[in-house]
Amino acid sequence: MSEVIRTEHLAKVYRMGTEEVHALRDVSITIRKGEYVALMGPSGSGKSTLMNMLGCLGTPASGHYYLSGQDVSRMNDNQLAEVRNKQIGFVFQTFNLLPRSTALDNVCLPLIYAGKPKGERLVRGRQVMEQVGLADRMDHRPNELSGGQRQRVAVARALVNHPAMLLADEPTGNLDSRTSVEIMGLFEEIHRNGNTIIVVTHEEEIAQHAHRIIRLKDGLVESDVPNSSITTVLQRA
Repeated sequence: MSEVIRTEHLAKVYRMGTEEVHALRDVSITIRKGEYVALMGPSGSGKSTLMNMLGCLGTPASGHYYLSGQDVSRMNDNQLAEVRNKQIGFVFQTFNLLPRSTALDNVCLPLIYAGKPKGERLVRGRQVMEQVGLADRMDHRPNELSGGQRQRVAVARALVNHPAMLLADEPTGNLDSRTSVEIMGLFEEIHRNGNTIIVVTHEEEIAQHAHRIIRLKDGLVESDVPNSSITTVLQRA
């Protein structure tokens, strides 16, 4: 499998007055196309900073980050914005949907930024809405949808541009336990279709859906191992 992500000795330092906070210290990881990875760690571990790096929302103090073979660690803000739109599908805890727009219009938004014509946007938008099980909710606005349906809209929006990876930040944080199971089931289905997924979470039960778990502590990779429970299930299948 080809590499989607490769980081080499990433470091990030925040200055707070006279104090230096080392959020990341020498982080080197590789994630290949089609992997399903959970990124875990307690508060202050560096997982949010690493997520920002992987999502091209920040740049490292030192080290390199290669996304689909491109060194994005030295790009300017405009270049990073273009990479984010074309290569990364984001799913957030708070959904981040436009309240006055329909579900379909929310899903199509990244295609507007990508300069796609309206006809092409609508065809692709309807495809991913059907993929996430919301073919009958395209004309509904966010306040007419349940929390789980809103997160499905957010997932469809993340998929619409055929991204190199899906990056989900605490995707079940605002959902009840039953709906959380449904959304993680959707992620598993998306992964089976060949998508690369990275889930950032502090919840062990959410991480257990991934096939590989990377744990951070004090800005360092504490462990990076296959999920043994998933491996066992796959071997039995």
